[in-house]
Parts: sequence; C-alpha cells; structure tokens
Amino acid sequence: MINQRFNAEKYREGILKRDRVMLAKAITLVESSLPSDQQIASDLINYLLPYTGNSVRIGITGVPGVGKSTFIEAFGKHVIAQGKRVAILTIDPSSQVTRGSILGDKTRMEELVRDRNAFIRPSSSGEKLGGVANNTRESILLCEAAGFDIIIVETVGVGQSETSVKNMVDFFLLLMLAGAGDELQGIKKGIVEMADALVITKADGDNERKASEAMAEYQQALHFGMQKSSDWSTKVLKCSALTNQGIDSVWQTILNYTEKTKTSGYFSTNREQQNIAWMADQFQFLLSNDFKKFETIQKLNTSLKEQVARLKLSPATAAIKLLNAYHEAIKSLK
Repeated sequence: MINQRFNAEKYREGILKRDRVMLAKAITLVESSLPSDQQIASDLINYLLPYTGNSVRIGITGVPGVGKSTFIEAFGKHVIAQGKRVAILTIDPSSQVTRGSILGDKTRMEELVRDRNAFIRPSSSGEKLGGVANNTRESILLCEAAGFDIIIVETVGVGQSETSVKNMVDFFLLLMLAGAGDELQGIKKGIVEMADALVITKADGDNERKASEAMAEYQQALHFGMQKSSDWSTKVLKCSALTNQGIDSVWQTILNYTEKTKTSGYFSTNREQQNIAWMADQFQFLLSNDFKKFETIQKLNTSLKEQVARLKLSPATAAIKLLNAYHEAIKSLK
C-alpha cells in the first residue's frame, strides 16, 4: 500500500539499513499534516538524532533559467565519483490556487536518478516562504541518518526572497547568469551577501567570455562587502555543467570552506544556532495552528480585519485585542 504507515521503530530500522523506499516513506510521513503522523514523525526524528549531523549540507539557489537542475546533476555525479553518497531535496513552487506542484526535478536529472548513490526527493513548497518546504529540516536529518554524505537543498528559485535555506545549510551556493543585467544589482544587500560562493553558470561556447567578465565584476563588488561571521570570503567561480568545466573547483571550494569553518569552530556553532532557530520556527508554527482551533477567535479575527480595512481601528490595537481574546480562550480551557 502506497499510504501505509508504520511505527517509528519500523521507520528507524529501515532508514538505518539505508532502505531508500523506507526513507522516501519517512519523508512522506514528516510532510503529513495528520496529527497521528506528526506524532510518529516526532518520535522518529528523536530516535534518529544520534545518527545525524555527519553530512555537509549545501543550499543551492538561483533564478529560473540559470540551470540549477543541470548543474546539480553534473555536480552530484562529480561528488559521487569522489566516493560520496548524495541526497538531493528539490523544492518546487506550489500553485496559490490549487496548492499543487509539478515536482518535475527527477525528470530533469535523468542520469543521477538512476545512480544508487544518489537519492532525489522533490517536495512542494506549500505555503512556506523562503524557497524551502515546511519540513525540509526533518528531511535533511532523515537523509543523514540514511548515510548520505552530501545533502543538497535546491530551492524554488524565485530570487532575492530565498533566505530560509541559509538557516538550514552549511554552505550556501548562488548560481548566476552572465549578461542578465544584474551583475552588480543587489550586491549591497540581500541574497548575494549571504552566499558563500557565486557560480556563473553556462560558461561555455560564446558565453564563456561573458561569464569571465561577470566573474570579474562580482569579485570586484564583493571586495567591498561586509565581513562574514564565518570569516570566509565569498568566492566567485564559473562553470559549465555541459562540459564539466569548473565543477571540480566548486567542489574544492566547498571542501575548503568545510575545513576552514570546522577548524575555527564556526561550523558546529552555526549548526547549534540553526537548531535554536528551528525550534523558534516550530513554536511559531504550532502557535499559529493552535490559534486556528478557536472558532470564536476566528470570528473575532474576521471582524477585526474588516475594522482595520475601513480604518475604524488601528492594526496595532486590533492585534492586541486578538491576543487578549486568545489568552482568555486559553484560560477558559483550564
């Protein structure tokens, strides 16, 4: 049965045996919104925590058309050739109308999907902002427990708003196109500053010269950027996924970053801070869901929205009224 559920111990046993089918089922479990599934998923994650944390987590983003899937396939094949196992969590944008998603990344990585040392899992972003799905963090832990050395999170690719992935990976890679008119735009703030490396893609044929020019412009602009807490200077590279030129340089850059940050202690400190941020996000999520349980609060919420829209009540006052009503609703349960 496709939708069959097991107890947490059964999932744990399969994942630790590197059962890819069980891993896929476990990710489906943690993505479920059913309360019964959420409880099993919570138990499973707690069981597996001692077996996690041994991978290098890489976030990859870039605007549509930059060639993320093509790059990831070439990069994944290169890393596997170095004796590593690679898990790829791809996030596809959801329709704001139907909440559906195409989830077509497996079809774009035809060679990698057939490699037993690779695991590709597409997920829908749902209502989650920031380029990732609601349960991407849990999926990362499941893949680590299943023995994958490299975890790649490919975001939806909507540009400057993709920041959430930065808070769940070790290395943040931004793919850029040469000649797109934005080589210098956005350097001062935003996603470019957060990247640990910028890679100019499609640096082959007639586009190689443009890629070299864009690379030089980025290097010059980033020279005046802010110092990162990791004490790592953002690297600018170019590559061609079609010819495999530059792929090894990207991999070597990630290895250099990992070595440097593990030596300095930043690698582990950063993960600790990410875990704390994860707890805060989860609390906000649970609080929001709990808020929706009270019918009277939802009616008040609708009424307050109408008053705010008509300028009969300030947003701040309406928010306080809503919070006070929620507090009273909680007290009534005691």
